[in-house]
Amino acid sequence: MPQYLQVAMNEYQLHINGERKDVTVDPSTPLLWVLREALKMTGTKYGCGIGACGACTVHLDGVATRSCLVPVSIIGDRRIITIEGIGNDRVGRAVQDAWVQEDVVQCGYCQSGQIMTAVALLKDKPRPTDSTIEQSLGGNLCRCGTYVRIRRAIKGASARSR
Repeated sequence: MPQYLQVAMNEYQLHINGERKDVTVDPSTPLLWVLREALKMTGTKYGCGIGACGACTVHLDGVATRSCLVPVSIIGDRRIITIEGIGNDRVGRAVQDAWVQEDVVQCGYCQSGQIMTAVALLKDKPRPTDSTIEQSLGGNLCRCGTYVRIRRAIKGASARSR
């Protein structure tokens, strides 16, 4: 392969869902693609690639973060939680249970990002108002329009996780 086509690959030790994962990737690779392609963790979805839809939301040290915008090279020792690991948390489990109870999912594509954002919201504001919910989840798009059920599920999870 010609030298100008060679990509520098670096080794990274990531802390994902309570486990250490070793990957060797280009430093500019977005976390989304490290999760989906290198680690085969496909629960985090690709939606737009520009951070506008929220489908790729994960937690970095507890903060809801668009994984399509975060190059693996800047993660360092921060803890990553994905949809695959969110149910191991009391609030995360409450949100997932509320999602099922309220029958939120229609096509389901955006739901992992919605859930990740909802969990971050409830950890920050355990008793959110409708306005706070709408403001917090405003950047997460649902093509099926399940926003009313999402809000009900968050309210239910709020009551359950207290």
